[in-house]
Amino acid sequence: MILSMTGYGKAIVTYKEKKINVEVKSLNSKQLDLSTRIAPLYREKEMEIRQMVAKSVERGKVEFAIWIEKDAGTDATPINTAIVENYYQQLKAIVAQTGIPEPQDWLQTIMRLPDVTTRTEAEVLDDEEWAAASKAIEEALQQLAEFRRQEGAALQKKFTEKINNIAALMEQIEPYEKSRVEKIRQRIIEGLKGIPEVDYDKNRLEQELIYYIEKLDISEEKQRLANHLKYFRETMNEEGHGVGKKLGFIAQEMGREINTTGSKSNLAEMQNLVVMMKDELEQIKEQVLNAL
Repeated sequence: MILSMTGYGKAIVTYKEKKINVEVKSLNSKQLDLSTRIAPLYREKEMEIRQMVAKSVERGKVEFAIWIEKDAGTDATPINTAIVENYYQQLKAIVAQTGIPEPQDWLQTIMRLPDVTTRTEAEVLDDEEWAAASKAIEEALQQLAEFRRQEGAALQKKFTEKINNIAALMEQIEPYEKSRVEKIRQRIIEGLKGIPEVDYDKNRLEQELIYYIEKLDISEEKQRLANHLKYFRETMNEEGHGVGKKLGFIAQEMGREINTTGSKSNLAEMQNLVVMMKDELEQIKEQVLNAL
C-alpha cells in the first residue's frame, strides 16, 4: 500500500505538574531532512529522539518539537525567605546606627535586592520523566503514521483513476490506428494520380507502403504501456519500503511509451488522445513525489 510523506501528529502527556507536548510535521523530500526544537531538559536525549523519529518516518522533510508547559502556580520563582530575613536585619541595624529613616514599605525595598527571587536549583531529567516524554513521542509518531496512511489511501485512489484513464485513452486510439492505413494508401495513390503521365509499379508501391506503415506501427508501444500500467497497479499494493520511488521510475517508462506513440501518430485525432494521456501522466508524476 502507498504511504504519503505528508503527515501530522501531536501528543500531550501529563507528568506531575508538567504537560509534555510533542508535535511532528512532515512533507515530501528525497531523503530524511529532520529539524528539531527540543526543550533544554531533554537535550541530552537528542540523539535518541532523532533515532526514534528516523526509524518511524524513514523519509521526508520533518519538523519535530518537544516542549514543556507548567502550571503558573508551581512554576513561580520561589522567594528565599532566609535572604529576606537577613536583608531585613541588616537594614534595621543600618537604620539604628545611622539614623536614616526607615523605609515606608520594607517588603518592596527588600524585594529589589539581589538573589531574593533567584532560582538556584537545576532541573535534572530522571528516568520516570523520560519514560513519560518517550510515551508522548511515540504517540505523536503513531498519529503521524496514521495520517500518512490516510493520505496514502487518497493517493492510491487518485493514481488508480489516472491509470484507468490512460488505459481507456489508449483503447480509443485503436480505431484510428486501423483506419489510417487505408488513408495513407489513398493519399499516396491520389498524389501519384495528380502527377500527369506517371506510371508506377503497384507491387513496389505495396512494398513501400508496408515499410512506411511498419515505421508508424505502435503495437509494441501499446503492449509495453499496458505492461507498465499493470506493474504500476501491482506496485501500489506492495508492502515495504521505497514504493514511491519505484512508482516514479514506472511513470518515467510510461512517459517514454506515450511520447513514442505521439511521434508515430500522424492523425490529429490520435495526437489529441496522446496529449490527454500526457496530461493524466503529468498529474501522476506530480503526486508520486508525495509517496513514501
